Amino acid sequence: MDRVVPSRWPALLILCAGSLMIILDGTVVAVALPAVQRDLGFTAAGLAWVVNAYLVAFGGLLLLAGRLGDLLGRRTVFLAGVALFTLSSLACAVATGPAVLVGARFGQGVGGALAMAVSLGMIVRLYPESAERARAIAVFSFTGAAGASVGTVAGGVLTDVAGWRSIFLVNLPIGAVILLAAVRRLPAERGIGLRAGLDVPGALLATAGLMAAVLGIVGTAEHGWTSARTLATAVLAALLLGGFAVRQRMAATPLLPPRVLRVPGLVAANAVQFLMVCAYFGFQFLLAVELQVVLGLDASATGWAFLPTPVMIAVVSLGVAGRLIARWGARAVLLTGLGLATVGFLLLARLPADGAYAVDVLPAMLIFGLAGGLTLPAVTTVAMAGATDADAGLASGLANTTQQVGGAVGLAVLATLAASRSDGLRAAGWAETAALAGGYRTAFAVAAGLVVAALLVASTTLPRRSAGSPPDAEPSGPATTRTDNDRQVRLTGGTGAGRVVG
Repeated sequence: MDRVVPSRWPALLILCAGSLMIILDGTVVAVALPAVQRDLGFTAAGLAWVVNAYLVAFGGLLLLAGRLGDLLGRRTVFLAGVALFTLSSLACAVATGPAVLVGARFGQGVGGALAMAVSLGMIVRLYPESAERARAIAVFSFTGAAGASVGTVAGGVLTDVAGWRSIFLVNLPIGAVILLAAVRRLPAERGIGLRAGLDVPGALLATAGLMAAVLGIVGTAEHGWTSARTLATAVLAALLLGGFAVRQRMAATPLLPPRVLRVPGLVAANAVQFLMVCAYFGFQFLLAVELQVVLGLDASATGWAFLPTPVMIAVVSLGVAGRLIARWGARAVLLTGLGLATVGFLLLARLPADGAYAVDVLPAMLIFGLAGGLTLPAVTTVAMAGATDADAGLASGLANTTQQVGGAVGLAVLATLAASRSDGLRAAGWAETAALAGGYRTAFAVAAGLVVAALLVASTTLPRRSAGSPPDAEPSGPATTRTDNDRQVRLTGGTGAGRVVG
C-alpha cells in the first residue's frame, strides 16, 4: 500500500470545515425563524422562503457545480463557493427587509452548492488508496451528520444570546479562515478545461428541472400534494428533466456522460442513499417537533436531547467505520447500518404519548448514531469508488444532489403522512396529544419501510466486492516515486504508474 502523506490531512480538515459551516447554517436558521419574522415583518407564507430560497439554489445547482469543478478545477470552484457563501452571509446579517434576506439566502445556496459539490471529488483525488479514502470519507461524513444536529443547539444559543443576525455574522471569520487555509493547503489542480465541453443547454435544463422539483416539494407543506401549484411544478420539473435526459443522448459533450452512470455501484448507491436520506431527514425534523409538542420539552432541551446521536456518530465514523469498510467492504458495513436504522425507526414507531425520554427515546437516539456512523461513510464510499479524476466532481455533485432531493422528498412525504394520520385520529375522537403521537408513529413506521427498501436495493444491486473491500493492490514491479510539494506520483510499477498518491 502507498504510504499516507501527512500533509493531506490539513486539506481534509479544510474541506470538513467548509462542509460543517454550510450544513450548520441550514439548521441554525430554522431555530431563528420566529425572531426573523418579528424583526423583518415576514408573513407566515413568506417566512418559509428564508429556508426555501436556500434549498432551491443549493439542490438545483449541485450537479452543474460538480461538473464545473471537473472543468475549471475543483480547488477554484471550492474557493469561489466559500467566498460567495461568506459574502452572502454578510448580506443576510445586514438585511433590512424580507426581499434582501431571501435574495441573500439564495446566494448562500449557490455558494454552498459550489463548495459542497466538489469536496468529495477532492477527497477522491487526495486519497486514491481505498483504505485511506474510506477513513477520509468517514471523517467528512461525520461533519455533515453531526453538523445538522449540533446546529439546532448552536442556533438556539446564538439567537438567545446575540440575536438572529449573529447566526450569519459568525460565518464571516470562519469563512475567512477557511479561505486563507484553502489557498495555502489545498493542492492546486487544473481542470480538464472548458474546451472539454460544458453542455450549456443540458446544464440549463438540469438546473431548472432540479430547482422546479425542489420548489414543488418544499411547497407541499403550504399548498398540499394535489394542489394545482404542486402538480404544475411537478409537470414542469418532469418536462425539464426529461428534456435533459434527451439532451444527454444527443450532446457531443454531455453534462452527465453515460460512462459515469455505468460506473459499477454508482446508480445503485445513489438509489440507496435517496431512500435512506428520505427516512433520516424525517427522524431529525419530525422527532424534534414531537419531543416538544408531545413530550413537552422546550426548544433548548430538544436540542440537547439530540446530542447522543452526533456523539455516537463521531465515535463510530471517526473511530471504526473506515477500518470496518477497509476490512469488510463498504457493502457489508452499509447493510449492517441499514439494519440498525430499521430497528431505530421501529422503536420510534411505538413511542407513546406519555413516553419518557430515557426509556422511549434515548435508545433510538443511540442506535441512530451507530447506524449513521456506519451508513453515511459506507454509501458515500460506494458512490465515489469508481469515479475517475476527470469525473470525480460530477460524481460528487450527483451524490450531493441525491441527498438533497431525497431529504426534501422524505421530509415532505413523512410530514404529510403524520399530519393526515393525526387529523384522522382527531376526527375519531382522540385527544390532541394522543392524535399527534399517533401521526408521528405512522410516519416513523413508513420511514422504517423506506430503510428496508434501501437495504433490499443495496443487498441485490451493489457489487459484493465494494470499494474498500480488497486491500490496495501492490504494484507488479518495483516503483519509483517523485516528491513534488508533498505529493507523490508513481512513475513505474504496472497499473499504478503515473498515479497521484499524495
